[in-house]
Amino acid sequence: MDLILGTHRFEPTELLIMAIVNRTPDSFYDRGASFSDHAAMARVEEAVAAGAQIVDIGGVKAGPGDIVDANEEIRRTASFVQAIRSRFPDVVISVDTWRAEVGRIVCGEGADLLNDAWGAWDPELAEVAAEFKVGLVCTHTGGAQPRTRPHRVTYNDVVADAVSSTVAQAERAVALGVPKSSVLIDPGHDFGKNTYHSLELTRYLSAMVSTQWPVLVSLSNKDFVGEALDRPVDDRLIGTLATTSISAWLGARVFRVHNISETQQTLDMVSVIRGDKPPAVARRGLA
Repeated sequence: MDLILGTHRFEPTELLIMAIVNRTPDSFYDRGASFSDHAAMARVEEAVAAGAQIVDIGGVKAGPGDIVDANEEIRRTASFVQAIRSRFPDVVISVDTWRAEVGRIVCGEGADLLNDAWGAWDPELAEVAAEFKVGLVCTHTGGAQPRTRPHRVTYNDVVADAVSSTVAQAERAVALGVPKSSVLIDPGHDFGKNTYHSLELTRYLSAMVSTQWPVLVSLSNKDFVGEALDRPVDDRLIGTLATTSISAWLGARVFRVHNISETQQTLDMVSVIRGDKPPAVARRGLA
């Protein structure tokens, strides 16, 4: 089915880029590069110019670190959402939060999508999405507490667990009043998982795609990529793009990324190979 986010309707064959904009001083990848207002807006401008359809604003580092309470998270995100909405009226604005109180404020400022990366840890967040009729990302974390790292976590079948958890979250959201066409599911690579789990979810991503809910993947420079190739965080682009290609081929539709232009070329190549779009140029052997 078409995916509706904000004022946009996206067809099933469209592969969408969600650009990461971290409003944190300690993010694992950019280490606070877009923490200041000026740098963050420059990042949004760069993302939109590079073709990102969605910008995802995060006010709290995913991993362990300094405590960031709801008031500070709101301070980092709410006014910035308002500024983006004023500067770019048509861009889809997502906010990465697990807190309902934060979700309510950012939706009031113009957010179109709540990216619940911690798997309904706060069940009221879906109620906020329903109240404001915005989109919701439903993520598998295996019940992990926000901002914790996995420790000897086990699953009988991680793929089955991810499917059942995310579909249950999605169905609950729709029952609450979230528009069905605005709900996505996310296997939650690295969240509540070791590297073997994340690789298994990538290998069998078609199981999530077959649920008919649009699938979002957040692969960019993740630890499972680093461990697969034994690469540090600033040298994981090739592995990320390889995983992106496979995920797109298997049916993922939204890709949350740091490296926008490289990801766009990767997704365009997959789309051309699948026959969803023609080559940008076709000269060879035709002259």
